[in-house]
Amino acid sequence: MSAYKYIGEAWRKPNEGLVRELRSKRLVSWRRSAAIVTVENPTRLDQARSLGYKAKQGVIVTRVRIMRGPMNVERPHSGRRPKRMGVYGITSRKSTRWVAEERVARKFPNMEVLGSYWVGSDGKYSWYEVILVDPSSPSVLSDKNLSWLASPAQRGRVFKGLSPAGRKARGLFRSGKGAEKVGKGRSVNYKKE
Repeated sequence: MSAYKYIGEAWRKPNEGLVRELRSKRLVSWRRSAAIVTVENPTRLDQARSLGYKAKQGVIVTRVRIMRGPMNVERPHSGRRPKRMGVYGITSRKSTRWVAEERVARKFPNMEVLGSYWVGSDGKYSWYEVILVDPSSPSVLSDKNLSWLASPAQRGRVFKGLSPAGRKARGLFRSGKGAEKVGKGRSVNYKKE
């Protein structure tokens, strides 16, 4: 087996073995650090490489911290029974991973999001590592595997739902029966009477 496969096997059960020990130590320092931090090396090298990460100029990895849980919805002021308050059980259409990608993209406006992956979570926060690529960097433009990010169609790709997290939320990984109308916008799929 390759080294990447061993790393992947270890991360498959993150609450066991060496990964659990490393994560519990890391989370203590991660809680004290800023919400968005640039890291030197990816925590999960196998995942980073599968998304297209390369240790070269113009490619960076950032770790981002996101609050867990559903959306914070204001309680109604007028009286009604708790069931009809419309506070509990409300979840966002976007995953926390997609929100993390968007926050990093706003922090680094000259770079494009290539992909992201989960690295840890506790009761309050989730941490993701986001791979960013500078599309104007000469080393990226000369790379046949990364030069496609310089295309104007890829500008602001995370906000268009073109990153893996966005594509998953849009349902593009579904196929077959029941997924005939997935992929277009919601307004396109709206059934007209």
